[in-house]
Amino acid sequence: MLTADIPPNQAIYIKNLNEKIKKSESKRSLYCLFSQYGRILDVVALKTPKLRGQAWVVFDELTAASNAFRQMQNFPFYDKPMRIQYAKTKSDCIAKNDGSFVPREKKKKQEEKAERKQRAEEAQQSAIPNGTGSQSNGGPKAPFHHGNVNAQEQAAPNNILFIQNLPHETTSMMLQLLFEQYPGFKEVRMIEAKPGIAFVEYEDEDQSSTAMQNLQGFKIAPQYPMAITFAKK
Repeated sequence: MLTADIPPNQAIYIKNLNEKIKKSESKRSLYCLFSQYGRILDVVALKTPKLRGQAWVVFDELTAASNAFRQMQNFPFYDKPMRIQYAKTKSDCIAKNDGSFVPREKKKKQEEKAERKQRAEEAQQSAIPNGTGSQSNGGPKAPFHHGNVNAQEQAAPNNILFIQNLPHETTSMMLQLLFEQYPGFKEVRMIEAKPGIAFVEYEDEDQSSTAMQNLQGFKIAPQYPMAITFAKK
């Protein structure tokens, strides 16, 4: 059991993460997975031996952190169930916003500065925000209409979804983490020669329709709302 006496916090602490996954990929996947619950201010994962297999996700609002805490407990993230609890201390970015931030000792400041620099470099490469400059995700249920998709082009409802407007660094695992939350999920198929698109298969069209309705317009990155239609057969 996780510690029950830690008060609710805008930051959640995650452990039991798969240590074989690269830090940059793990952070992108965590952002992608948890941003459906609300705006994320920061995702922190460190390489140090003591902190391997652990991460912190900082939300803009407490309700978002609470929903993520309840709904993602034991979720299989890269084949390992996540153990989630509220962070024991307030995140630096939250403390700075509310004026309660207390500077740490010089050595820790230097370590954090180096970590922030590395996070900024990774953010530029992946186009996924890891800091306070993040834009609101908009939520998975936000209505979305893609300019390149019209009624005439849309295929009849079926069990396979066609996903467009994905960031080029999107991986099949990132999509699987999103779409397998809905019943009937079978697999994700990506075409290496055509980045930015993918196919997601469900057992039947009712199940694929549910996933489409919930994830239409979901932003894996701020400038990339997903455009989801039924695949043409």
